[in-house]
Amino acid sequence: MTTMHDFPESSGSVSDLDARALSNRAAGERYVASVCFKHGPPRLLGVELEFTVHHTGDPARPLDPDLLATALGPHTPRTLRPESPAVPLPAGSPVSLEPGCQVEISALPQAALADLHATVEADLAHLVALLAESGLELGESGIDAHRPPLRRLRTPRYAAMERRFAPLGKGGITMMCSTAGLQICVDAGEADQTASRWAAAHLMGPPLLALFANSRVHDGRDTGHASARWLAVLETEPVRTRSAEPGADPAGEWGRRMMDTPLMVLPRGDRPWDAPEGLTFADWIGGHGAAGMLRRPTAADLDYHLSTMFTPVRPQGYLELRYLDAQPPGQWLAPVALVTALFARRSTVEEVNRRCAPVAGRWAEAARCGLAAPGMADAARDLLELGISALADTGLPAETIAEITTGLRARIDGSRRYEP
Repeated sequence: MTTMHDFPESSGSVSDLDARALSNRAAGERYVASVCFKHGPPRLLGVELEFTVHHTGDPARPLDPDLLATALGPHTPRTLRPESPAVPLPAGSPVSLEPGCQVEISALPQAALADLHATVEADLAHLVALLAESGLELGESGIDAHRPPLRRLRTPRYAAMERRFAPLGKGGITMMCSTAGLQICVDAGEADQTASRWAAAHLMGPPLLALFANSRVHDGRDTGHASARWLAVLETEPVRTRSAEPGADPAGEWGRRMMDTPLMVLPRGDRPWDAPEGLTFADWIGGHGAAGMLRRPTAADLDYHLSTMFTPVRPQGYLELRYLDAQPPGQWLAPVALVTALFARRSTVEEVNRRCAPVAGRWAEAARCGLAAPGMADAARDLLELGISALADTGLPAETIAEITTGLRARIDGSRRYEP
């Protein structure tokens, strides 16, 4: 879950709001398509690394947010300390926090994977050193293995989210406060290849989720599931977390979905941010029901609405792959290199779509059973070999590629099997 900074309801004049208001549903759909799917030659790569944070030597001890703020110093996000300068890490990566004070670094996108690797490693090493000085360390899995979920950031957005998700069960609070993911960002590509790349991002998901799942233990308990993290996401709110069905018109389909998705929160100054029950963005534009009591929505409101989607793949002008469990700090490069290789050439993308079709859409099975899900290990092995054969396209040094190859093959050959 990418953290968005809270912002107050606009205080501009009525004329300013009218000037920026979305006129109708069609205008909203066009705006979504324009900002979520930007076309051009695939050029940039990005990665966002989330980690749970623990007291060194006592990982089950509740995290002290004041100590975390002391450790991060000028890098502390304003969601924890509003007065903080929120300075990026030395190599440029901004720091953000999830509701349970999981820490996230969002590396600046790079044209070369080697440059992205250098940037992330520099900022990650700096972050680890800062935390160590205060007796803190990063977790090594996609879910807090030692503590129950507890919200520690007191922002109106997260308070409204917690209230909204509570009636649905424990998935929402667990996702918000106990999980950590590895998010990989790739360009959507030229207009004539976007649909194929969008499909590949989804189709490779279940086998990659199973291959890199590591969040079986949560709150000191063996859940029996390969990725308890992704199951928590799926149990949050289906309209917000279900996978898209890849089609020929991703931008149009996403635009229609965003119009029909209920608001999760509604930023409005000092008042609670709870959204009217069942109010979709299309309702808001049209002034229907409870929307008649609200001002007309703007493009900024729609941008905020887009940030409340927690799908396996989220379009943000680029494609954000959100389904991988966080990896231990020194092991993030292998999955990023694999995904980079799989997207490097059109022919490889097309082959991904062909090879992964047998396990398409099997997110819950992958999360519950990992590679023990029927057919999942075969699909993962097939995908892995395709990616390994394309690792030279990543531009990484030969010795790095050799290390990654060895590690990936060891993972598929020696991976632990999970029973449903």
